[in-house]
Amino acid sequence: MTKIKVAVIGCGAIAQRRHIPEYASNPNVELVAFADPVPGRAQEVAEQYGDIRAYTSYEELFAKEKVDAVSVCTPNYLHAPVAIAAANRGFHVLVEKPMATTVEESEQMIEAAKKNGVYLMVGHNQRLMPPHVKAKEIMDSGRLGKVLTFRTAFGHPGPESWSVDGRDSWFFNKEEAMMGAMGDLGVHKSDFIRYLLQDEVAEVAGFIGTIHKEGTEVDDNATCILRMKSGAVGTLVASWTQYQSGDNSTVLWCENGVMKIGTIEGNEVIVELNNETVETYKVGAMATNEKQVPSGVIDEFITSIISKTPPTISGEEGLKSLKVILAAFESQETGRIIKL
Repeated sequence: MTKIKVAVIGCGAIAQRRHIPEYASNPNVELVAFADPVPGRAQEVAEQYGDIRAYTSYEELFAKEKVDAVSVCTPNYLHAPVAIAAANRGFHVLVEKPMATTVEESEQMIEAAKKNGVYLMVGHNQRLMPPHVKAKEIMDSGRLGKVLTFRTAFGHPGPESWSVDGRDSWFFNKEEAMMGAMGDLGVHKSDFIRYLLQDEVAEVAGFIGTIHKEGTEVDDNATCILRMKSGAVGTLVASWTQYQSGDNSTVLWCENGVMKIGTIEGNEVIVELNNETVETYKVGAMATNEKQVPSGVIDEFITSIISKTPPTISGEEGLKSLKVILAAFESQETGRIIKL
């Protein structure tokens, strides 16, 4: 079988720790080229992976290389222009989250992919984490009945410990990032809760601000209240100030019991039923910034290209998850509950 030729645009932390190593370990992939505007960065990363060409601009890479697919691992404000340019070249696109910074940009990306007959997938890896896969299976079985209330949260100490540029990272630059903890972590959870509940968010109230990270205009904390179309009500939390014991957990209180996901290390999924029975599932840990386990995103993307099956984590799905976050910002700005 011919290998899928892949280029990676943006060689920062997410590319170095997830995308590139996962492509390199996929037997159906040939890594062809990397691009990054920081002088020498693409070259430095390319040298670790053998015969790979390095560029300082994605435009030059697209003009010179014939590839089948690209990963867009750039700062948020470039997701749309790079993804659209790639689609217009006939390349399949995997874009990091948030897929874009506005609804309009997202719609243009979806349109470009459709027009050019290529796939657009968004890197919402939370759906593919082993505890979340198990939780989805349990939810879909119907044993817990209707979800009544929930909480879902994602927090860590912030990008300075994660980004290759530390405190100088684009994550803290409003023009490049547009949004902080909400774009980094909150959108993961809006995507996951939609997916897990098979339900859409109907209303959002957002309390979003910069509580502790000095010298930045982007948000470092958000607490949101969500009402789903089904009537279930819950909270979504995103934080860059969980300096000890970061969080990536979800709890669902349902008619027939409660499901706890990622609350206790070692027992990744716990189901406590109303009849007093307790089930625990050891299914493997969630990936964290410190402990990289395969995200599953790259393999899913490549499988969809090979099998000619549209990705389940599509541009349309990415847009629905982004709309929740944008509504939370609108709520913070206006002091109103925003209907979706």
